Amino acid sequence: MRKIIFFITVLFASKALLLANGKVNFKAIAPETVVVGDQFRLSYTVNSLNVRDFRIASIKGFEVLMGPSRSQQSSTQIVNGTAASSNSITFTYILMANNEGIFSIPGASITAEGNPITSNSVRIKVLPTGKRASNTNGSVHDSKSISAKSVSNNDLFITATVSKSNVYEQEAFLLTYKIYTVVDLRNFSNVKLPDFKGFHSQEIELPSNAKWALEHYNGKNYHTTIYRQFVLFPQQSGKLIIESARFDASIAKTVQSVDPFDAFFNGGSNYVEIKKSIITPRITINVYSLPPKKPVDFSGGVGTFSISSSISNTKIKTNDAVTVKVVISGIGNHKLISSPTIKFPDDFEVYDPKVDNKVKLTKDGLSGSKVIEYLAIPRNPGVFKIPAISFSFFDVKNKVYKNISTKEFNLEVEKGVGNADQVIANFTNKEDLKILGEDIRYIKLGDAKIISGSSFFFGSLTYWLCYIIPIFIFGIVFLISKKQIVENSNIAKVRNKKANKIALRRMKLAQTLLRDDNKDLFYDEVLKALWGYISDKLNIPVSRLSKDNVEETLNKYGVPNELIREFIDTLNECEFARYSPSDKNRAMDNLYVSAVSVITKIENLIKK
Repeated sequence: MRKIIFFITVLFASKALLLANGKVNFKAIAPETVVVGDQFRLSYTVNSLNVRDFRIASIKGFEVLMGPSRSQQSSTQIVNGTAASSNSITFTYILMANNEGIFSIPGASITAEGNPITSNSVRIKVLPTGKRASNTNGSVHDSKSISAKSVSNNDLFITATVSKSNVYEQEAFLLTYKIYTVVDLRNFSNVKLPDFKGFHSQEIELPSNAKWALEHYNGKNYHTTIYRQFVLFPQQSGKLIIESARFDASIAKTVQSVDPFDAFFNGGSNYVEIKKSIITPRITINVYSLPPKKPVDFSGGVGTFSISSSISNTKIKTNDAVTVKVVISGIGNHKLISSPTIKFPDDFEVYDPKVDNKVKLTKDGLSGSKVIEYLAIPRNPGVFKIPAISFSFFDVKNKVYKNISTKEFNLEVEKGVGNADQVIANFTNKEDLKILGEDIRYIKLGDAKIISGSSFFFGSLTYWLCYIIPIFIFGIVFLISKKQIVENSNIAKVRNKKANKIALRRMKLAQTLLRDDNKDLFYDEVLKALWGYISDKLNIPVSRLSKDNVEETLNKYGVPNELIREFIDTLNECEFARYSPSDKNRAMDNLYVSAVSVITKIENLIKK
């Protein structure tokens, strides 16, 4: 008995799971649009043979000509030696539309695999009668012009419409080219679209197979489909013109043949190809300037946005990297938004942010998020505050500027492994200089008391050498020490002098990481070497470095443009490879050689 109960439980559980996982489907299918007087098919299909109790509510707005008729389908497919079978049952009605309007047919119910399920409802638009005759490929023929060898502008035309004609700068709007036809349209050739001068344009990707639908327009029923769609972002204020588009259409039309033999063998008619040029009208867009008094940190964003941030770690050691991630989400001109700035503490090494646009094009603009990752390296221990990140944009819905911000972060930095920069800092410590100065300053000189000695030694050459040589050595040491103190007091000069040595030391560490196949730390160390070297050499803090001011400063030192480009390219290659999903050892080897080479070349040119 227990086994029977267990079997029944498992059976019902399996059936319930089958339904929950979508294995059993019950779907209603009907045309979206019909015309008054049309007969059409309404079908309900369930992918199971174990069904009963098919029921449907009363169908209002349509005359039921036939149904429901039941049909069963079975098929078997063999894929990679495995046979898969599918079975379904379809219940079909033939309906006729009697009245114009929009009608909804509720879902039907059925019991499949012992479980009750309900189909989707269908919504059907009924158009008034018009001059039309449709065929299976979505074309429509006008009975009054079927014998003519021309196509009127009412038989075939293309509309160019915009979702908005009054917009602000950078506000997205949709431009749609839509085909209306009652003839057998075959194709277009020599399509010339406008260049969208004054706009930033992005085309919406449409399905490869055009979806045709019926539409009642100006007293006539047309087959319609969307041909092209663009999202436009105006780049300037004023009246902007979207110029006309041109389409050269090829149409096949049926003509009655007057030749009796031709009529006999071709069913009394044949086709002729007709060429027709279609030109859309120009469209005027009124573009308003953004309101004055823009916020200081205005990003250029126009749309609706939100902002969030996160930090990789709040407790790290000196010389360890920390990443702050900022995510700007919403709908608008994502790709035209400038990245917000983060005010890191002064002694942090800050690198160029990594930007990733995770957006998709929609009819309302770009929808998704812009992800910005900021990398910084603290050099000194302590408790630091990374302030909130402010982001300003123009809200198109409320037509006002909005300022939003993230939360601030507290970062605890403990002392880690020392580096060359710390050595320089300790070497030029003021206390050290003071002590050294005192050691020299407080040497006391007084009257010397001559002690008599052997006449052989006193006054001899040996006597004078023993007396003079130490004084001479002391003087040399004094002069060298004084020069060293002066030089060491000039931090910029010390950094410049030791820039190459420090950079090569970092590259030596990078070489070790290369041998260990530690990709992430390798690229991190190469970046430190490149940015650190140029910072020390040019006496520019790392936090203020950019590729532009590096190029400008190196030009002042007479570095050739080819070498500057080589340095920038090495930086770009390193930054790109660092965030790439994978990289080969050969590429890492090449980057290592390039970095060492470019540092050596610059060092040989810049002599201070």
